[in-house]
Amino acid sequence: MRKPRKRRRRGEAGAGGGSPPSVLPGVGALLRLLPLLLLPLAGAAIAVAFSQSGFSIAGRPRPSTPAAAASSPSPPVSAAELTQLTPPSSQQKAPILCNSGGEQEKRVGGGGGIGSSGSLPVLLENTIPSPPNCGGPYHDWELFRSDLEEMRRTLKIFVYPDAHDASSPFAGVFLPHPDPYNPKLGNYHSEHMFKHALLRSTLLTPHPSQAHLFFLPFSINALRNDPRVRSEAAIADFVAGYADRVRGDFGFWNASGGVDHFYVSCHSVGREAAARHRGLRDRAVHVACSSSYFQRNYVAHKDVALPQVWPRPHEEPLNPPAARERFVFFAGRIQNSQVRMELIAKWGNDSSMDVFSRNPPFPYEEGFRRSRYCLHVKGYEVNTARISDAIHYGCIPVILSNYYDLPFANVLDWRKFSVIVNHRDISSVKEILLSITDDMYLTMYQNLIEVRKHFRWNMTPQVYDSFHMTLYQLWLKRFSHLGFVS
Repeated sequence: MRKPRKRRRRGEAGAGGGSPPSVLPGVGALLRLLPLLLLPLAGAAIAVAFSQSGFSIAGRPRPSTPAAAASSPSPPVSAAELTQLTPPSSQQKAPILCNSGGEQEKRVGGGGGIGSSGSLPVLLENTIPSPPNCGGPYHDWELFRSDLEEMRRTLKIFVYPDAHDASSPFAGVFLPHPDPYNPKLGNYHSEHMFKHALLRSTLLTPHPSQAHLFFLPFSINALRNDPRVRSEAAIADFVAGYADRVRGDFGFWNASGGVDHFYVSCHSVGREAAARHRGLRDRAVHVACSSSYFQRNYVAHKDVALPQVWPRPHEEPLNPPAARERFVFFAGRIQNSQVRMELIAKWGNDSSMDVFSRNPPFPYEEGFRRSRYCLHVKGYEVNTARISDAIHYGCIPVILSNYYDLPFANVLDWRKFSVIVNHRDISSVKEILLSITDDMYLTMYQNLIEVRKHFRWNMTPQVYDSFHMTLYQLWLKRFSHLGFVS
């Protein structure tokens, strides 16, 4: 298998030089030993310097992330504290080139880049967005842009031939869906659009020896609707049998143990698809919408979070901030969700907040269009399409869903265009949102408009769309631990 060119790290070539001459008997030996004696101290000093600078060992600045919800609880944040978000004026400022193409100011020392791990633990705390810095909604726009260009030049993907075999008795499971924009697909739209985009992309190779990644083209949604399969147990058996066939008929799985193979599924049934095949479950990458750190069969350091997007027209006009007359919107069933029950009990009768435990008395989409903030509240699953819906309609997402591995989190700084709140602070939601100034809201809105392109699917892929963003996560996962992405 062809491997991408490994980047040479700075400073690899050592400088020459001789040992200091001996001046007195014994002194020369002592001088030669002195560097060895000082080496531990120097190493400690370098480690401290790196930790304070915010740089990772790979040479990339670390992304700043919200504190983990699993950590010890922090004291409640007062309204006064929530408004004190501007960094100290003593921080040094440096002009840099931003994604808009103009020069703006960025605070030095507080930034963050794309982590070498390929994943960010975006767990959720009682926070409101940090002050946006240069680069819009990104951790490091220039780093991401250059990385994505390299990925588009070098990445090659092999798709197993079942995706093209119309004569197969299970062609409907492997071939692209004939109408991926069918509204009835709902939660499975992303699953089908990924396959369409991949088969039309320039990243495919017919030569497995050139491939960096191998795509298993089965569709969980199609299996779920196939009368010969249908049940979750039967789906798991089918997928396990297919993985065994791939391993037996082709040698590519065995070459890597399956770590360079991936499959895509959305919604709840998909996470059980690999339950009966240990290699698929533990080694292959699951590109999943149900991306929770506590979801069974989802492994954050191995798998990739996929945005759950419903089929909607791209170029729908947005209401500007001044036309958003409602403060908060949420509508959804509260069964099997203690968090939603608490939300309705606390805010269901608040006249300033459109919070419904049933269908609203107006079109569902209208709630997103006319509101400033739209709540994403954990239901039976942590994932729903509400975050993508909010982004699509220009409504700032308010995320109350602990342990949710947010999509594209190593590229996007979610605190710059969403509000992240811990479950335990649900009673403070209104206070938190009221603490956001108009200027902060407008900046968040501008950042939200910027990220919309990353939550769109196209039949023919376009740069920066959901397809390329998802492949970028796969690219990082595959190569960061091998040292090819430094």
